[in-house]
Amino acid sequence: MKNLAQIRQQLAAGQFDFSRHAFRRAVERNISEEEIRSAGAQAEIIEEYPEDKYSPSVLMLSVTSAGRPLHIQVSAADSDATRIITLYEPDPREWVEFRKRR
Repeated sequence: MKNLAQIRQQLAAGQFDFSRHAFRRAVERNISEEEIRSAGAQAEIIEEYPEDKYSPSVLMLSVTSAGRPLHIQVSAADSDATRIITLYEPDPREWVEFRKRR
């Protein structure tokens, strides 16, 4: 299973791919590859899902260079590229400092 440093490195280097769902969400929400790369380099894990449907995954929080908060859920399974499961700008009404669910 990948650790935080490995996931950050792959996101920052652009070594990621999207699930079909994540790709649609990125387009709908106007989240660019550059935002993912810059945010991914310093993302922190805020939730872990060891029993996720297809493989263990984690929810990460980061802020883009423009100050936009992003949640990026990625597969933590060992692979050549990090798989992004979904990504979105968290709703402050649902999150405390974007780190903890209300």
